[in-house]
Amino acid sequence: MPSIFKKIMSFGPAFFAIGYTIGTGSVTSMIVAGSNYGMQLLWVLFLSCLFSGALIYAYGNFAIVTGKTALYSFKQHLKFGKPIAIMIIIGVTFGQWNSLMGILGISSNIIFEMLALYSPSLVDYKYQTVLVIAVTVIATMYAIMLIGKYSLFEKILVMFVSCMGISFVFSLFIVHPLPSEVVAGFVPTIPEVEGGKMMVAAFVGTTMAAATFLSRPLFIQGKGWNMAHQQQQKKDAFVAAALVFIISASVMAVAHGALYHQGSKITHVLDMVNALEPIAGKTALTVFFFGTLAAGLSSVFPCLLIAPLLVADYRSGKLDTRSTQFRVITGVACVLALTIPVFGFNPIKGQILTQVFNVFVLPLVIIGILSIINNKSLMKEHVAGKSLNVILVFALLFAIAISINGVVAIVGQFS
Repeated sequence: MPSIFKKIMSFGPAFFAIGYTIGTGSVTSMIVAGSNYGMQLLWVLFLSCLFSGALIYAYGNFAIVTGKTALYSFKQHLKFGKPIAIMIIIGVTFGQWNSLMGILGISSNIIFEMLALYSPSLVDYKYQTVLVIAVTVIATMYAIMLIGKYSLFEKILVMFVSCMGISFVFSLFIVHPLPSEVVAGFVPTIPEVEGGKMMVAAFVGTTMAAATFLSRPLFIQGKGWNMAHQQQQKKDAFVAAALVFIISASVMAVAHGALYHQGSKITHVLDMVNALEPIAGKTALTVFFFGTLAAGLSSVFPCLLIAPLLVADYRSGKLDTRSTQFRVITGVACVLALTIPVFGFNPIKGQILTQVFNVFVLPLVIIGILSIINNKSLMKEHVAGKSLNVILVFALLFAIAISINGVVAIVGQFS
């Protein structure tokens, strides 16, 4: 076990990437897609993970070669770098803090539902119980934040992400689609139904998360990696992208196997209770919900970290997790996170819409990294090769196309 744990810990930054990428917003999108469209959007997930892997690698390699961080480099080396960096900070923080509200709301409700499965009398005190759970969770997370140690954040994320992955893959063995349906999912099509375009944009927004790439150099800095770790960084980026695909596809497949052919529609993650229990039983249902809870809690840390990360990156390229600035910004995020539990909103639509908004910052993030990894004064003999440039150009075109698709989807929601 010690050797296995040591092996897992060598992929530390990968778990931050997974934490940013797979949260309750991502799980929500996968469940809604699997129940409404089957495996039809598997191709979108695959392309998003492929491009994400390339972007995680590009940002990580830039950090290792130059010792610099992303936004600080944008500000110094790009034309209009300051306004671009500020727009990215505002856009990413808005998306991540909105996600944080939904994450805490859904996670608190999941803990409540798991308790209510075994203690039905709690149902009469749902609002009070959910609120107490939410306050306890966010207060615990903030207390851990105050310790301010990268290694501690990493260990906790490894635990949450491992639980999440094992839970969802286990659920897939119990409820799964036909192999032919999985193969058909790799054929590019967009559901010609209401909400289809919105879901495509949400998929990309949740899988190609700008926060994942921008935070990569700072986490590599926290890990202490340098030129001697280039191959390890490359392997770490591949592991992150592969695990995001496997875990996300497993959630979609479980929702497909359990709900799609029955015509069941999901408007809330907790609707999976009624749908899964008759098929999989109470134990398997608990495992699935435990995975969803781990997905939520694994995203709380990165979402709390993102604003101070980006501000520190922009100002100095260094992160001080014990500074007053860090503690104040994360404290504000914790208070905002309680919005949904306090007012009792249903966060599902908000979570999907938040994922769509995440897409709009993505082209700027890709243009930024394309510029600096091809800057010879920064990268010297380590400038990006043809293969990486080609993949990132395709990623940019994909992001622009999805952004346009997102605009059309949002306009359609209000027309």
